[in-house]
Amino acid sequence: MTTTSPATTTRTESTAVRTGVWFVGARGSVATTAVAGCAAVTAGLHPATGMVTETPPFADTGLPALSTLVFGGHDTASCPLPKRAEALTAAGVLPHGLPTAIHAELAAADQEIRAGGPQPGDTRSDEELIDSFADDLRDFARRTGVARTVVVNLSSTEPQPAPDDPRLPASSLYAAAAIRAGCSYVNFTPSTGLRTEALTAAAEAGGLPHAGRDGKTGQTLLRSVLAPMFVQRALTVRAWSGTNLLGGGDGAALADPAAAAAKNAGKERVLADTLGTAPEGEVHIDDVPALGDWKTAWDHIAFDGFLGSRMILQTIWQGCDSALAAPLVLDLVRLVARAHEAGLSGPLPGLGFYFKDPDGGPAALAEQFEALLAFAERLKETR
Repeated sequence: MTTTSPATTTRTESTAVRTGVWFVGARGSVATTAVAGCAAVTAGLHPATGMVTETPPFADTGLPALSTLVFGGHDTASCPLPKRAEALTAAGVLPHGLPTAIHAELAAADQEIRAGGPQPGDTRSDEELIDSFADDLRDFARRTGVARTVVVNLSSTEPQPAPDDPRLPASSLYAAAAIRAGCSYVNFTPSTGLRTEALTAAAEAGGLPHAGRDGKTGQTLLRSVLAPMFVQRALTVRAWSGTNLLGGGDGAALADPAAAAAKNAGKERVLADTLGTAPEGEVHIDDVPALGDWKTAWDHIAFDGFLGSRMILQTIWQGCDSALAAPLVLDLVRLVARAHEAGLSGPLPGLGFYFKDPDGGPAALAEQFEALLAFAERLKETR
């Protein structure tokens, strides 16, 4: 991570500098929950449970207030955000009554959503698509008057592109558009996004910070806590297998074996980085549409103790992925926007706490949290 000259914009309690938040996949479950959650917390309807940036260590970092975030985005879906929020309430993701209480905020965000792509039959070249997406970002900034915009990829997981593919994957088109429009970027998915040599270099040249990849919300979060325990206690892990049952959009997308392989790469990396070698065992992902936005993850860990005693640890994680992810997304928006304001550019390894496949730094959650706190201290120094 490099530092450019500090931004001249400063924030005081009386200065309402607004920050744009542009979601790729803006009508999906995670984006809808993030918009709804931001409105609910701002209105004092619910506490900021799960938002690390609302804890004391971040009090004096100069992060943008939740009330100053302005939402927009791209999506290929057409269901309006208020209707999407009603569906999430019916599924038990959002509390009853919330979509009605924050209808105005949901409708305002929906008005800023533009058609994504490429859609089937779209004949535009990569350059034409990038220009179109970048124009949408510039128009959003002009209409809303935001000081800066953070683009966050929340779209469905893509298969990894073939090395000889002449076209960029959709996630990289949006990342390129973010750079072209002068926006910082967060990849909360396992998709390629900014992870190409050309795009990473372009972000660096543009003085833009970026963070990713693949948000760490459930099974891998637990793995990043448990794996160091075995290392620190000198216990040999022989095998580590896992199974995920999930529905909703993620379940449907990950029913594609190529997309599932991209998703599992991050899960397996945490173990390999922490244990020093990849243990036997795989992660299986099963699409169970009846589960909706809820998921269950099982882990079966076989390990050796003293004198070769063979032992087993099993874990079960059950949760709502959108409710787990949304507060992390809001954290990342605030942290990356503040980094951009402070003149930081390039990858932000201090935000590895939030990702399965971070931009460098340690793999263990405790060490990642210490790095995040150090990042917060650095932001305080730039005020």
